[in-house]
Amino acid sequence: MEERTLPRNPTRAVTIGKITIGDGNPIAVQSMTATHTKNIDATVEQINALVAAGADVVRVAVDSTKDAEALAEISTQVQANLAVDLQENYRLAEVIAPHVAKLRYNPGHLYHHEREKPWQEKVEYLANVARDNDCAMRVGVNCGSVDPAKKEKYAADDSISPMLESALDHCEFLDSLDFTRYCVSLKDSDPRNVIEVNTRFAAKRPDIPLHLGVTEAGMPPDGVIKTRIAFEQLISKGIGDTIRVSLTLPNVRKPEEIDAGRQILADIAAGRVRSVVDFGTNTLNIISCPSCSRVENEAFIDLAQDVKEMTAYAQEYDITIAVMGCRVNGPGETDDADLGLWCGPKHVNLKKGPEEIGAYTYEEILPRLKAELDRIIDLKSSSLTSS
Repeated sequence: MEERTLPRNPTRAVTIGKITIGDGNPIAVQSMTATHTKNIDATVEQINALVAAGADVVRVAVDSTKDAEALAEISTQVQANLAVDLQENYRLAEVIAPHVAKLRYNPGHLYHHEREKPWQEKVEYLANVARDNDCAMRVGVNCGSVDPAKKEKYAADDSISPMLESALDHCEFLDSLDFTRYCVSLKDSDPRNVIEVNTRFAAKRPDIPLHLGVTEAGMPPDGVIKTRIAFEQLISKGIGDTIRVSLTLPNVRKPEEIDAGRQILADIAAGRVRSVVDFGTNTLNIISCPSCSRVENEAFIDLAQDVKEMTAYAQEYDITIAVMGCRVNGPGETDDADLGLWCGPKHVNLKKGPEEIGAYTYEEILPRLKAELDRIIDLKSSSLTSS
């Protein structure tokens, strides 16, 4: 494998089903299904397509008991190292753990259920479930859903320190339970933040395998470029043991995430690096989440493309627009954008920073977004003129 020639941090080995990450093993490439998990046939078809494209691990979202029951059946029909994405209902771990190779939880989302319980009690439960069922775990920290207790400790413009502290605390606690079969991810939509937070984490805990990714990277080619910048800077320094390229794509094109990941790894190993520019610093930046099973209306994917086309006239302005596909990550992960859209079954919620503007139908949202974008451009133009 070409990636064996890459410099690697001396991380410990973590086995995920039939593969092992860390400890000098090849960098694994992952993706996530975008079909609704309850649609067993469609999900099996997509898992098989991802495996055929070279996916080492395939993650599937489980948000309900019906999802868990479906994934149990799906696991009997596929030959894949399956990871389950536990977002808000961590208690589903015990239902699905016998059927998967890895459990992923988000420290920030542990607060959504049983709020009276300390997070340590919930993590101990997850570690015990993983141990009893021969599962690995991933501690998945995201910029838009950080533990609120951590965010309160730092300045509003410091998104990196809360993520880092949250990850380190969870690692220390898992180690205290003598559970070390885990990896960590620290993801942001800005590749510069991804580089910084992972570099800082690796300096403090070089023993822990890292899952790299730029969350809400958006549509190709921009999403691939953002991801490439982060991966080139990190992997070339030995940081990273498994990767995911998160792209906003129609379901049938999800294997392109695997192709992009493999190509980036091959290019880094061969010295074909391209990240010599500071991507998106002073120009329009559109971020959009990868399509996944939580998307409640597949019109989200078309909307993301329509937003990109409609806003082309604003390319020269330093403005960030976020387009999110579900209610799990949408509200929080649009807060830092100048304009944010998070999509429900019938309406798109429009935000200006953390401020809610309103909910509009999929037919109404583009003109409404354009009006808000024009206001921001006018303000920026006036500011430049007066200065």
